[in-house]
Amino acid sequence: MISLTKLSVGENAVIEEIKGGINFKKRLESLNLREGKSIRKVSSAPFHGPVVIEVGGCKIAIGQGMASKIMVEAIHEDTLNG
Repeated sequence: MISLTKLSVGENAVIEEIKGGINFKKRLESLNLREGKSIRKVSSAPFHGPVVIEVGGCKIAIGQGMASKIMVEAIHEDTLNG
């Protein structure tokens, strides 16, 4: 399990854990980000810029601080194909 900031651009993953308080978790839930959701990292801006992810067909930009509290498990292509 790694943080979203460590996930490679273009890689798919599943959110395993969200580290933070209830208000932080509610904020992420309002963005459709919760444990068990599949996501794809679209881009990551340099110099601690925002991380852009795709979830449910929508692209969302979140800050590096928020992204570092989202723990994910990468989904590799060979896992998807059996």
